[in-house]
Amino acid sequence: MDRSSEDEAAGIDETGPEAEDDTGEGGPPARQRGIQSIDQSLLLLKCMMELNGPVTLTELAQAAGMPASKAHRYLASFAKAGMVFQRQRSGRYQLGNLALELGLAAMNLSDFTNRTADRLYELMLATDSTALLSVWGNHGPTIVRWERAESLIATSLGLGTTLPLLNSANGLIFFSYLPRRFTTDVLRRELKLRAKTGLTDLDTSKAGLEELIRQTRARGFANGHFIPGLHAVSAPILDWQGEAVAGVSLITNEEVSSPENEKVRRLLAFCAENSAPAIPQGRAAADEG
Repeated sequence: MDRSSEDEAAGIDETGPEAEDDTGEGGPPARQRGIQSIDQSLLLLKCMMELNGPVTLTELAQAAGMPASKAHRYLASFAKAGMVFQRQRSGRYQLGNLALELGLAAMNLSDFTNRTADRLYELMLATDSTALLSVWGNHGPTIVRWERAESLIATSLGLGTTLPLLNSANGLIFFSYLPRRFTTDVLRRELKLRAKTGLTDLDTSKAGLEELIRQTRARGFANGHFIPGLHAVSAPILDWQGEAVAGVSLITNEEVSSPENEKVRRLLAFCAENSAPAIPQGRAAADEG
């Protein structure tokens, strides 16, 4: 079916959204109808994003729950604005350059670290555990926010403390979720120190470290016992590329190594809520047109 055949089958033209969306008697005020019209058009864009690839008019209309003729009028307006474009050969629709520019602008304005810091107190209350936020600094993971639970834990940790890469839950998160170029120097220093002090608690061979990363990413969190007598669990705040922009940790007197543990579950949910949405992998195009 060529570009126009499906449109003709749906009985549609190129005139844009109907005027009746903004006129008429007995219904809501015109301004409200205009807002409803925008809501419906944005739903169409959302469905296009979720379908994740070039789609037919029929597929898109069904996903949005609206008649194909109505969907086409919205698409015609979006195409004029550059929000979508229609492939010449197949007639399928996909998001356009303006949609890309808006997405990039939103990504640039996203401040995951500050947003997480503002909500860290909520996590502390929800888990009744001391919560801390760290970012990657010149010498490794550095604590930048600290919310103490009522059951105060005596520890030497504080704002500005740098945590080890391999021997702390927070460090393992950055080691597992940052590109190697960020962690190479810190890792080299730690491996030299471990060799000098005779630490053998970890397999620090290349294969051993790769397995450590694999396990951490598979679980989505890391545990550590950097401070004797205390247990820590950490999870990442991820950006649009799936890289750690921050690490969030809970420090407690109890074991928190199971993914079924309530504190771990709340931590993972908190980090997911404050991370960038995962960017879906594109589905295979139905054609090359």
